Amino acid sequence: MTLPPSAPASLPALGVLPLSQGNVDRGCERRTDPEWLPGLMADAATRVVALVKGNAPVADGALVLHSPAGLPQPQTLVYLGAAEGQEFVAAAWDEVPDALAGEGDWLGLRDVAAGLPARDAALFVEAVAIVNWHATHTHCPRCGAPTVPVQSGWVRSCTADGSLHFPRTDPAIIVAVTDDADRLLLGANAQWGGKRYSTLAGFVEPGESLEAAVVREVAEESGIAVTGAQYAGSQPWPFPCSLMLGFTARASGTEAVPDGEEIVDLRWFTRAELAADVEEGRLSVPAGLSIASALIEQWYGGPLPEPRVLGN
Repeated sequence: MTLPPSAPASLPALGVLPLSQGNVDRGCERRTDPEWLPGLMADAATRVVALVKGNAPVADGALVLHSPAGLPQPQTLVYLGAAEGQEFVAAAWDEVPDALAGEGDWLGLRDVAAGLPARDAALFVEAVAIVNWHATHTHCPRCGAPTVPVQSGWVRSCTADGSLHFPRTDPAIIVAVTDDADRLLLGANAQWGGKRYSTLAGFVEPGESLEAAVVREVAEESGIAVTGAQYAGSQPWPFPCSLMLGFTARASGTEAVPDGEEIVDLRWFTRAELAADVEEGRLSVPAGLSIASALIEQWYGGPLPEPRVLGN
């Protein structure tokens, strides 16, 4: 087991996270034109991000992008925006069309986003998020009538009363809680089987500030009162429609009691304790795209050690 050369006394901002990359101009002023999206689909220079059940074709570490020419009519079509001098749309089907068969490996966002170029990661996360919204908001919440996409796929209009419905994003806080000894509080969620520990998180409720949500969620899940909530960074989490807002906070006490429903165990970790437990395989922590991983690594001072391979 090795510790980072210098463990930080405080947690700096998280910086750019894997799903918060890229700079796509979403063209809000263009997509309201009813002729904009049909015009792009008639232009062979347009690039299509193809999706089938949340997966996209990937080859040589990049998205495989297509011309709209020769593609069948998709179930969902959305204008994504412009980047690097090109226009992009997302097109989703229930099954891989024959025209796209053999075009790279069809992989999910979690599988590849960390290794994609910034532009491709940004397009992929945008496409998955907006297509997920279309799949789950097919009817009007006011009268129950079917809705249809308008404004290049960024709004749905009720076919009965004409009301407009916009994409939903659910804000959720996630917080690295430390005590006066700079130990980190991690909890084991019941859904993870009790051996995977992570930072505490929860959805922001109506009429609630982010800072208030930090205090409430930590108290609900651990019984710990926290102060000094500090924003650290954010990233979309389109599984299906969340925005994760990372915070740090200081605990006023250390007597942690799991709620027994979501959280089945809570532990305070020193850096040495967490590194040893991960390395010996006694527990696991989030890795990869997760903002929880970024929060834990910021506290730790770098990447945690890999689990030791048996026999070594």
